[in-house]
Amino acid sequence: MKKKHVIPVAVLSSALLMGTVSPAQTLAVSPNANTEVVQKKVHSEGKGKPFFVKQMQSEKQKSADGKNAKEFLNKNKAKFKMDKPEESLESTKVTKDELGMTHVKLQQKKNNIPVEGNEVTVHYSSDNRVQSVSGQFNEAIEKEGLPSKASLSASESIKLAKKAVEAPDQLVESPDSELVYYSFQGENHLAYKVNVNFLGDSPGNWSVYVDANSGEVIDQYNKIMHAQDYKSSKGSGIGVLGDQLQLHITHKNDKSVRPGTNFYLFDNSHEDLEGIYTYDMKNQWGESDLQFPGVLFSSPNASFKDSYDRPAVDAHYNSEEVYDYYLEEHDRNSIDGEGMAIKSSVHFGEDYNNAFWNGEQMTYGDGDGEFFVPLSAGLDVAAHEMTHGVTTYSAGLKYRFQSGALNEAFSDIFGALVDEEDWEIGEDIMAEDARESGRTSLRSLSNPSKYAVGSKYTEYGDGNGKYPSHMDEYYDLPKDLDNGGVHINSSIINHAAYLTGEQIGKDKLGQIYYRALTVYLTPDSDFSHARESLIQSAVDLYGENSAEAQATEDGLNQVGITE
Repeated sequence: MKKKHVIPVAVLSSALLMGTVSPAQTLAVSPNANTEVVQKKVHSEGKGKPFFVKQMQSEKQKSADGKNAKEFLNKNKAKFKMDKPEESLESTKVTKDELGMTHVKLQQKKNNIPVEGNEVTVHYSSDNRVQSVSGQFNEAIEKEGLPSKASLSASESIKLAKKAVEAPDQLVESPDSELVYYSFQGENHLAYKVNVNFLGDSPGNWSVYVDANSGEVIDQYNKIMHAQDYKSSKGSGIGVLGDQLQLHITHKNDKSVRPGTNFYLFDNSHEDLEGIYTYDMKNQWGESDLQFPGVLFSSPNASFKDSYDRPAVDAHYNSEEVYDYYLEEHDRNSIDGEGMAIKSSVHFGEDYNNAFWNGEQMTYGDGDGEFFVPLSAGLDVAAHEMTHGVTTYSAGLKYRFQSGALNEAFSDIFGALVDEEDWEIGEDIMAEDARESGRTSLRSLSNPSKYAVGSKYTEYGDGNGKYPSHMDEYYDLPKDLDNGGVHINSSIINHAAYLTGEQIGKDKLGQIYYRALTVYLTPDSDFSHARESLIQSAVDLYGENSAEAQATEDGLNQVGITE
């Protein structure tokens, strides 16, 4: 097979995307404001923009639920620029966190059809007073006369979407199609949102928006972010770097092997978790004989010590380490918070220089032996990929431009929090040739500019050709380069987290960033909205004007995200 060499600068969940808009710029809410309600620029023509409104004083409500949240918004509809919030918003989720706060999420709808990417969350204090309101609301789409019926069928939209992304016949799962209102480049459309997920040497997890009447493909982007009969056992193995690791595995009787028992990299030892599974793709691409996710990795004994076993040993061990981190530090049970199975596939493709989250699981290439060793060797790589999953099931940050850079940054940040030895990402997966050339990691949170971004990106920055650590060095990339800079501009947020972490420590940093990701950020959040969300999270956890809140603001100020 032909070797696959993925551009190193875009490694880890890298993907190309087509069709989007330039990075959104919004103003922030001052964390020290004393006014009753603080609201700055939150709307624009056409597409809604992320907003954050701090309600400093409000009456105590009987309960924190969808009905009362809509009543509150209706009473304050002039401030929020919502004509009929009781009609245009539908309650989708009510959650209560460890601080006693309740968060009511409301989806914007028109003609009972979701307005894509636009949702509003009303945040209640423990005594049922509205503390703040965040999210996105498309004011313009409320007033525009848009069709409510599609002339195109859902099956026809799927055919058009598959053609647009050149999907192979073999897909990970059957595509789904949902009717939505979608804003793109100043126009609002009734559209089908189609998800197309496939593997191969260029894997894709595409969202494709097809006009429900004309059949035109409006927009598309790739979201690849680059047990019955089984008895619990304990085993051991050797990782890629030679580490002796203890593993949770299972075994069962199998007459096809000697001595009649086979051992599997399937961990069913955790209560309320569907399991941790590690699969073998046997250097296939998932297109022909061996379908994704491969076969469950097995051995005739409980010791996985062959050289071929080593990437699987690391993937299995690291998956449990990341699971334990999220459970112990954030009381999160698995990627979705509800105990979903954690799955990894190793030996994907041949000499594949990447790892990715495809919307369902982690996948690791073996590397080419020159730039990378098998990518499952990195604990921070596993944490990076699994955090993409956490993001999928929480903020849902779109994988493009600033929201995509936030998506990548949060994965890098939690990679550095789980692998707490340093502030580097990917230091354990670099092969000898890379190290000799001076590339000792993929990215650095402490010193982003230690690495070059690649010649084709340089002209879009300030000319220094390095990863940016300040907004003055921001790369204004087009949509077809690094999804508009998701990996490159993520280093600005990375560096802000590092600066904060150096002041308050990694434990508190993790609490603040996790709360922002799971409580306040929305699919189209930009850097400015992230500032608001992070500072508010620090205030929630540690108090107004606390050292932690000040350190969070200081880290963002130092990288030029000041409003």
